Amino acid sequence: MLLSAPGFVPLVTPPAADAGECWWFVFRGNQLLVHHAGPRVEVPCVRHPGRLGLDPLRVQYLGTLHERHCFAAECDEGAEAPEPLRWAGLRSLFGAIDDPTFVLAGRAVQIMDWDRTHRFCGRCGTPTERRDGERARVCPSCGQTHYPRVAPVAMALVRRGRELLLARSPHFPPGMMSALAGFVEPGESIEECLVREVREEVGIEVRNLRYFASQPWPFPHSLMVAFLCDYAGGDIVPQEGEIEAADWFAPERLPVLPHRLSIARRLIEHALAELAQP
Repeated sequence: MLLSAPGFVPLVTPPAADAGECWWFVFRGNQLLVHHAGPRVEVPCVRHPGRLGLDPLRVQYLGTLHERHCFAAECDEGAEAPEPLRWAGLRSLFGAIDDPTFVLAGRAVQIMDWDRTHRFCGRCGTPTERRDGERARVCPSCGQTHYPRVAPVAMALVRRGRELLLARSPHFPPGMMSALAGFVEPGESIEECLVREVREEVGIEVRNLRYFASQPWPFPHSLMVAFLCDYAGGDIVPQEGEIEAADWFAPERLPVLPHRLSIARRLIEHALAELAQP
């Protein structure tokens, strides 16, 4: 599973001259424009979406992937996909599109959402302007600077001996269970959030927190920060409305696990590898 796109160089300032054919991550809302290239699904590689008959409302430069320029663009909600291309939700592209392209699509959709929702200053209502040299929009009236927002999420995989604590949220696919996770609140550290979320969601106390890895997650604009931790006490009491079910699972009787692109799957597999060691 990839946590980044190998070969991608993030940049803000677009090339001054004609960039030639580029990867274009074109969106209609949160739907990405894609086409089938044999058995694979790809984003279009053209000089500009105008070559496809599309007129973007806004464009943002992303950087280069293996030295080819990449752009994000957004079209009107009523824009039709030119044949043989189609609009597809990012979640539906799990496994159908290559991992580096999916990672870049996640970056692109978040940047488009920020660009769309910050056209006007949240402080005084004045139309904002792009700031050269960085990913920011600035208000020419009051000087307020608006950066793309990222919401940190603490993820916890709790271990009790040879068992792992997995839980099910109401919005999960049928049968799937995963590690616990929750958004960090203002004034709260990642570690404090983790302890609080586990306590709130399942009534369990934890100790020995160990950082594992992080992953940007575009649903909608999260940064997942994953930890392993140990059981310290308490009985499982699922939080009403948040957790449908939760239980301890030995490696021999695991439920359906998250998709391989998610950091939750990598976290669980890492814990299982540790349990398999003599």
